[in-house]
Amino acid sequence: MCKISKLSIPLALSLLVLAACGNKDQASQKTTLNLMQSSELTTLDNTNQATMPEFSTLTNLDEGLYKLNSNNKVVPAIATKIVKPTNNGKTYTIKLRKDARWSNGDKVTAQDFVYSWRRSVDPKNKPVYTYVFSGIKNADAIAAGKMSVEKLGIQAKGKYTLMIELEHPIQSFNKLVTMPTFLPQDHKFVQKVGTQKYGTSAKTTVSNGAFKITNWTGTNTKYKLVKNKYYYARDKVKLQTINYQTVKDDTTAYNLFKTGKLDDTVVSGVVAQGLQNDKNMKKIPRAWTYYLQVNQSGDAPLSNAKLRKAISLVLDRKELTQKVLADGSTAAGAFVSPKTATDPTTGKDFSSEVSASTKANVAQAKKLWQEGLKESGKSSITLNVIAEDTSQQKKVTEYLQSTIESKLSNATVNVSNLPSKSLSNRKADGDFDLSLWYWLADYADPINYLGILTSGNSMNPGKYADSTYDTYIKNAQNAGNQKTYWQNLQNAEKQLQNSTGIIPLYYVKEDHMVKSNLAGVNYHTAGFADYTRAYWK
Repeated sequence: MCKISKLSIPLALSLLVLAACGNKDQASQKTTLNLMQSSELTTLDNTNQATMPEFSTLTNLDEGLYKLNSNNKVVPAIATKIVKPTNNGKTYTIKLRKDARWSNGDKVTAQDFVYSWRRSVDPKNKPVYTYVFSGIKNADAIAAGKMSVEKLGIQAKGKYTLMIELEHPIQSFNKLVTMPTFLPQDHKFVQKVGTQKYGTSAKTTVSNGAFKITNWTGTNTKYKLVKNKYYYARDKVKLQTINYQTVKDDTTAYNLFKTGKLDDTVVSGVVAQGLQNDKNMKKIPRAWTYYLQVNQSGDAPLSNAKLRKAISLVLDRKELTQKVLADGSTAAGAFVSPKTATDPTTGKDFSSEVSASTKANVAQAKKLWQEGLKESGKSSITLNVIAEDTSQQKKVTEYLQSTIESKLSNATVNVSNLPSKSLSNRKADGDFDLSLWYWLADYADPINYLGILTSGNSMNPGKYADSTYDTYIKNAQNAGNQKTYWQNLQNAEKQLQNSTGIIPLYYVKEDHMVKSNLAGVNYHTAGFADYTRAYWK
């Protein structure tokens, strides 16, 4: 407490002391956090999208059955406890807490999970993450349009009990359902506003977690999360407001941090390089790989395997990471990033044991390029490269354009850096040859990466299709023991490399500038940062 005697202190001095006391009280009561997104938020419907702004926002808005704690361990959220499966690992009977409510006051029920999960595999909803439901009873058949969504292996047994049935044991099931894709939806509210409008603005969105969203029209670049008065653990939430704004440029992000308009911001490239010894720098290890999606459909130029391989071999990943990015990112020799998971059958980091060489081989690239051109009946090729319109991705695409055009004869590269929605539309239409993209692991298992590249997968816009690869993934999914599971994952990663299904570029080490008195943030290696228990020291 700050005590002042008006009689003993001159007026000017008393005003200074009063100001100091006011600032102290204001600081001790700070309940607002200012954060950034690298691209626009386009939807909060967790059943048909899977973008970083969406998932990072949903992590702080909603809770599913389980969530990750500060040690990346699975703990109960809406479920009352972590349950062990019965029926030889194929049946989960989960009790839900009765005090969980949506931000409009509705109770969170078992039917909300059933409704959301069904929407997430229903072809009519145009879902993009159906593959993660594979192994849940009838999910694959439903996603293929061969069975009704009512046949999905999830049932409400009363208002607060869920029964989930699997086709085979899923070793990573508890981690799997921490993903935003498995969040519930207030089925009464969604049906009221309509499935086409749900999650397209603050007015058409409700949440069941620590916060609810406001000031979001669906197109604006700034929005707020405000404390949810109905949250069952609201006494543990210290923040009243989280302000988000879209910032695509590293210099802008750092300037906003310096002027106090951002409290935790991501920086990269030259900006990050100059801040490596800054006291506010926080390096966050991430299970995160940037790679090139390669259009292999029909008569696309890179449907020729030799041309794809030539592109991969001509790239100097060391130069890209150390000179272009210069932010601690490292060259990628595999799709699965380091420290995602340890192979229990060998005790080695999975990524390390399957990684290919990251060195460029320009001579071999030129040879394959000429052979590929001849096989394709072409004398020259124009490649259309697309990416997001962030400063980091612009630098990477500039490097790709310069390297390919200077090292491979008769190659022309056109680059388009696009807003998130436009980029998504171009990929959906197959209107690209190379797309710079990323995979940030949702849970710590290699199959979370490798599973998205099976034939026909909604997260596989390059249309990579390899029957041998598909078999390895299927064998892993149905494996009855650890040895079979991990051996098939190794085989799948190596087959992906041999066929150049994608072109891995670099692994991300995320550089954050963070105010020194911000505490309580859970930065997860796989998944997204959880700010729901953040506070100011």
